Amino acid sequence: MADRNPQDGDGISTLPFPVELSVGGVGMQVGPMAPGRTWHAEDAPLDRVHRIDFHVVMLFDAGPVHHMIDFAEYEATAGDLLWIRPGQVHRFSKSSEYRGTVLAMQPGFLPRATVEATGLYRYDLPPLLRPDPARLAGLRAALTYLRQEYEDDATLPLSLHTAVLRHSLTAFLLRLAHLAASSAEAGRRTESTFTLFRDAVERDFATNHSVSAYADALGYSRRTLVRAVRAATGETPKGFIDKRVVLEAKRLLAHTELPIGRVGAAVGFPDPANFSKFFQLHTGQTPVGFRAELR
Repeated sequence: MADRNPQDGDGISTLPFPVELSVGGVGMQVGPMAPGRTWHAEDAPLDRVHRIDFHVVMLFDAGPVHHMIDFAEYEATAGDLLWIRPGQVHRFSKSSEYRGTVLAMQPGFLPRATVEATGLYRYDLPPLLRPDPARLAGLRAALTYLRQEYEDDATLPLSLHTAVLRHSLTAFLLRLAHLAASSAEAGRRTESTFTLFRDAVERDFATNHSVSAYADALGYSRRTLVRAVRAATGETPKGFIDKRVVLEAKRLLAHTELPIGRVGAAVGFPDPANFSKFFQLHTGQTPVGFRAELR
């Protein structure tokens, strides 16, 4: 991870892909996470809230490791993976020791068809993945082969080396994407009703917080929508909507210098007082206090 690159004067760094640290300058890197092994720029503020403009996948050999992603805390241990996508807010833990293998990849390194097949931008999928022994073995084997190809920059010309890396990376990501999708669906009943609701919330959460309005727009009764959302997530539709609104508010508070009133308006609260009450109810902090804690 390379030089700091604050955006919009917000003081929150967006770290670009460290091309200068990758073998041959290709759009990916893979190597060990361990004390004394550098896989990011030394001055990168990893233990502070920051964003990245590339993908990071960490496969852990030890744990527990505590890591914050989009303001949620995750605990990973040996055999677990964390998949952090471009634009997500995250922070490394000072108290955790990161051991294992880390993969970093620029969004443009793979062709569009591969990006779509591997679900690289499925932000609805869980970042923490816990494969069973068989899947973990397959992922380790694919990642080991990818690392061998990555480090061998002498056998092939750069163009062929890059092509082989793309194919090897695709094989690993297809396994990873299948695990992520399976993890998201584990224990759930797949419901087209919930899928439509989820997509509608993602599209309209900044202007529509009403469960009844979503039910009417989708052509379902409120009761049907409640059943579908509970079956898929364990939450109420209102809880699902509020969770998405809170996440967006946190992102805006962390990433920008927008006044509190404008942050509230951006997520559907024209009245700043109502936004502050809503935010404090769901987070236990005022918007001002949350922003100050990150600075």
